[in-house]
Amino acid sequence: MERNILKSVAIEKLAGTINDYSLYGGAVTSGVRHSISLFVEWESMPRTAVSFPAKHYLEHILTRGSYAGKVEGKNPGGHMKTMMSERRNPNARANSPTRRQVIAGVAITFGGFALGLTKVRAATGEEISRTAESIHQETVLKASRNRVYEALTDTKQFNEVTKISAAKDSGISLEKAPTEISREVGGAFTLFGGIILGRHVELVPDTRIVQAWRVAYWAPGIYSIARFELVEQGTGTKIVFDHTGFPKGDAETLAAGWKAHYWESLAKFLA
Repeated sequence: MERNILKSVAIEKLAGTINDYSLYGGAVTSGVRHSISLFVEWESMPRTAVSFPAKHYLEHILTRGSYAGKVEGKNPGGHMKTMMSERRNPNARANSPTRRQVIAGVAITFGGFALGLTKVRAATGEEISRTAESIHQETVLKASRNRVYEALTDTKQFNEVTKISAAKDSGISLEKAPTEISREVGGAFTLFGGIILGRHVELVPDTRIVQAWRVAYWAPGIYSIARFELVEQGTGTKIVFDHTGFPKGDAETLAAGWKAHYWESLAKFLA
């Protein structure tokens, strides 16, 4: 019997909390403030208060919420009496908020809370970009995956690739900075006469190369991610390439550079 009484008190507290904050508190006109209050009140309640058969007590909470505020502060037992009375009176129930309206009120409350968070982000300078540029290219080379991998990661071989590019682009000069490529993860590389710099993020022999890659004239600390996936295709190799994280507005120039200085030069070197 005592356990039943305790459960009843706990449920009354839960129902009163949802009623007072979600409905009686005016969710539509002050959604953000009351949403936060609702969260605080909910978190402060003992967890035993919500361990009950869902169907029965959800009915109790929603029904009670529909009659909130009519006898608040006048009669401690008024809620249940009013409910019983109005259940017998169809006209009274017709003028009460429906469950759909109650749920809609709660939804508006949480919607206001989300809107408040958006405003907070804007005020603190936080921004989520959904328009970042990226490059995806695929090219097939007439060489095994091992040969392609070695050409991209071996200093002497990539130096020959650079010479092919320099022959058609006067801006590339090996006299300014020699080709240097580390064979270790985390190791640095310098390519195309110092125009391209970076470090290896991941090296999986004959399979994958991932680099923190930058152009020398980019602002200090700015690195993009260049990913080379080597896929066997007949007697050749398909490079599935993705480039992300570079400065906005550089996509067209970079895409042209990958084709001219990497894929075309690699194809000639490996032919």
